[in-house]
Amino acid sequence: MTTKHTEDEPQPAEFAAFLVGHLGGRTHEEIGVELHQLLEAVKAHGKKGSLTITVVIEPPSNGVEGAPLPIGIEYAAKAPKAAAPKNLYFLDDERHKPHDHQAHRRRAPARRVRRIPRRPPRRPHTRRDRRRAP
Repeated sequence: MTTKHTEDEPQPAEFAAFLVGHLGGRTHEEIGVELHQLLEAVKAHGKKGSLTITVVIEPPSNGVEGAPLPIGIEYAAKAPKAAAPKNLYFLDDERHKPHDHQAHRRRAPARRVRRIPRRPPRRPHTRRDRRRAP
């Protein structure tokens, strides 16, 4: 669906050109830096992130028709973070975490017992001993 514009209607400006020109390009550069930091965080953590850009337009403060409009651009990046490590807690009958639980105590590592190899079976030395051997 296309719309036809007449010569009398004002043409909408391109948003990218507006963003680059806002505050001399400083906002565009800051948003670009945030975007690259967000991309690195998504790569590092393997989770999704978002960058929200909001254009805030206020009416003129003096209420005069044709007065300039204050326009601001706000942005917020929501980068993924590493998951915090978890710990297990055991609760007592009253649903309180006991201060000294047996499962939380460190146990001494088990000692390794040196295994003595078995002696090979005795070989018969004489012919008579060989006949008796199974």
